[in-house]
Amino acid sequence: MQAFSERGLRNALGRFATGVTVVTTRTEEGPLGITANSFASLSLDPALVLWSPARKSSRFPAFERAPFFAIHVLSAGQRALAERFARIGDDFAGIACADGREGTPLIEGSCARFECRHAAGHDGGDHLIVVGEVLGFSESDLPPLLYYRGGYAALADA
Repeated sequence: MQAFSERGLRNALGRFATGVTVVTTRTEEGPLGITANSFASLSLDPALVLWSPARKSSRFPAFERAPFFAIHVLSAGQRALAERFARIGDDFAGIACADGREGTPLIEGSCARFECRHAAGHDGGDHLIVVGEVLGFSESDLPPLLYYRGGYAALADA
């Protein structure tokens, strides 16, 4: 067992390959998005998913109080979107979107998309665990964008 450190823990957690999502909502100031890899299915009955925004993010307050949001599982061709929404959340210029519930931006071209109502929020240390009730979803056959060991990757057999 190695000595415990935040960097060591981060490296060990990075060995778990995850999908990459962009979560969107509509605020009083307009559309907002954030890149997250902290997404998981939770329940089929009722239909629930979860994701976890970082409390230190400048976008945290908007997502903490968002009554509706959409989680987009990004496709391999959407790396630029992941990078864009990791840096800034309100730049939707040139992105093909439709309007979902309460004006939530629905980004086109993802592997899957889940339109959600905020069902619960739970303390998760330096993150908030947001539980979303799935109100609608879509899927495609596009290969997913993955995140592994601190970088983007593609599925080898996609």
